[in-house]
Amino acid sequence: MKLCVVGTGYVGLVAGTCFAESGNDVICVDNQVAKIESLRQGVVPIYEPGLEELIRRNVAEGRLAFSTDLGDAVKKSVVCFIAVGTPSGDDGGADLSARSAGRWTATG
Repeated sequence: MKLCVVGTGYVGLVAGTCFAESGNDVICVDNQVAKIESLRQGVVPIYEPGLEELIRRNVAEGRLAFSTDLGDAVKKSVVCFIAVGTPSGDDGGADLSARSAGRWTATG
């Protein structure tokens, strides 16, 4: 199945990699260009045992890719997962501003 995961933080990167390891074609999308370039070069920004090897293998086998182009990733996918930060505000409510359309563009 073709999937996209929006957000390459701890949750998004691990989930996307595991989806790819399960045989899915996954595009992990983020609006941080430097982060996506680093991932494309094999630099993993978080530590999770075995994650670096899973990323390396799934990229090499063509099941895992990284992009800043949200529109393209969505068009190529059957299912999209949103894994962006939702920190608590001062009032205890979730800060949903990271999922705001104004924070994402077709080119990241």
